[in-house]
Amino acid sequence: MVLIAAGTVLLCLPAASTGERISFIDALFMATSATCVTGLAVIDTGTQLTLFGQIVLLVLFQFGGLGFVTMATLITLVLNKRISLKERLLLQESMNQNSMQGIVRLIQRVLIYSLVIQLSGAILLAARFTLDMNFGKAVYYGLFHSISIFNNAGFDLFGDIHGPFSGLTRYAEDPIVNITSMVLIFLGGIGFIVLSDLIDYPKRKRLTLHSQVVLSTSAVLILGGAAVFFWLELNSTLKPLHAGGKVMASFLQAITPRSGGVTTIEIPLLRESTQFLMILLMFIGAAPGSTGGGIKITTFAILAVTAYTKIRGKEDIVMFRQRISKENVYRAITMTLLSLMLVVSATMLLSVTESADFLTVLFEAVSAFGTSGITMGLTPNLTTIGKVLVIILMFVGRTGPLTLAYALKPKNSKELYRYPEGNITIG
Repeated sequence: MVLIAAGTVLLCLPAASTGERISFIDALFMATSATCVTGLAVIDTGTQLTLFGQIVLLVLFQFGGLGFVTMATLITLVLNKRISLKERLLLQESMNQNSMQGIVRLIQRVLIYSLVIQLSGAILLAARFTLDMNFGKAVYYGLFHSISIFNNAGFDLFGDIHGPFSGLTRYAEDPIVNITSMVLIFLGGIGFIVLSDLIDYPKRKRLTLHSQVVLSTSAVLILGGAAVFFWLELNSTLKPLHAGGKVMASFLQAITPRSGGVTTIEIPLLRESTQFLMILLMFIGAAPGSTGGGIKITTFAILAVTAYTKIRGKEDIVMFRQRISKENVYRAITMTLLSLMLVVSATMLLSVTESADFLTVLFEAVSAFGTSGITMGLTPNLTTIGKVLVIILMFVGRTGPLTLAYALKPKNSKELYRYPEGNITIG
């Protein structure tokens, strides 16, 4: 909230906009979208923001993607200050670690990995952009888009948000832009814990259960999503592209709902069935401890395995020969139901305040909650009430409905008694 407030004030300054000063509600929307690494925009980042305004957004989504606690640790390490026990406990909580042991080393590795990945992406994108613009602009565009894509922020400096060539649609058949974007989104979306685990794999020769679940579920969602997208859009939006372009576009559009926010195909032109596929992928989102949003792929995996286990009539929920605790199952169910209720409520309210068809409203609501930043064109035309609703969705989507519920709940009091067990017929 402090980051959003600071970003709002800076974006309201005359130095941040090329024309008229940005209104408070638009500045708040853009600051929230950047801090929550969403990418939905009510103004055009490339033409309506000055270099100062764009750098404000860049700093916000860098802090928002890596996490405020991680960035605060970086500042502490740079200043060569000691990290206290209380701060180490906070780091442990923010990184979803079971132990405090080696937590500062993990944060250092997270920072190094993310900076190396973003720099590599910036070099590749800048090299490609030099073919279309001068060297200085290409370097800046490469850096901005690499940071934006890796942090799953989804902001770009190309095209008018109201125009036919928004996002990276002009690079739909470009292998460098497509492959670099896919790798950046994937690495940003699997989470820093998994990334660290993968780098340690040659030494340890094994992956944790968390990493196995994240990687296997990600593979299923990406391959399945790309195949279905290709099948649905082959004779529609993919038709003008060459064979390689069709495959790249299918994979990018399957990966980007994880929270990437960059697209090479115009979303409003997709078939309704394809748009609904993207809604499902956006709702699932990325991995815990990553730069992405959604209910998280581990939550989805636990729910799927739980249903499969119950259908087979077994008691224990097992994944990769390890039993999942009932507490994790309850958390997954609670997280999904809270998220579903939030999206349904927001969609109903937006259907009242906005002049758009139901699928467009649902798409925008899920995109905001999943911090995906993909739009069907409704966001730039939102009413003031609609903007406030989407701001709330982005904030809750990034912090997590379960986290917010825990933060707002009254202090725990020990239960001194239990009620007798009752029976309810299910199904």
